[in-house]
Amino acid sequence: MNTKYHINQNPHKGNKGFTRAWHAAKNSWCGLVYAFMEESAFRQELTLFVLLTPAALFMPIDYLQKALLISSLIMVLVVELLNSSVEAAIDRISFEHHDLSKRAKDFGSAAVMLALMIAVLLWAAVCIPIVLKM
Repeated sequence: MNTKYHINQNPHKGNKGFTRAWHAAKNSWCGLVYAFMEESAFRQELTLFVLLTPAALFMPIDYLQKALLISSLIMVLVVELLNSSVEAAIDRISFEHHDLSKRAKDFGSAAVMLALMIAVLLWAAVCIPIVLKM
């Protein structure tokens, strides 16, 4: 028996093919539901997504611009989920104050802020010319 494939194998990684995809989809859905239920920042950013996506779809712009606007909103949600993941992992380790824990949480927060800045810049770049033409 080749031990190379048996050392530190994750017992939860046994599914393959469609079964793996199905379980991954269920886990992803659970993550989204949990983020919605527990993370107020995620709910706020999801609200922006729900409100601004139809606005992007009905704007008199080409499909690439629509895709960029909507993608920037999705990117904010993705980064928020990653930030929440870092925070949850750190909180699982310990609630006590530690400089490295603070740094990791601050890095995640900064990533969300940068994602929001990208979204604002894209929306401004697309919307300002439309408003100026009115």
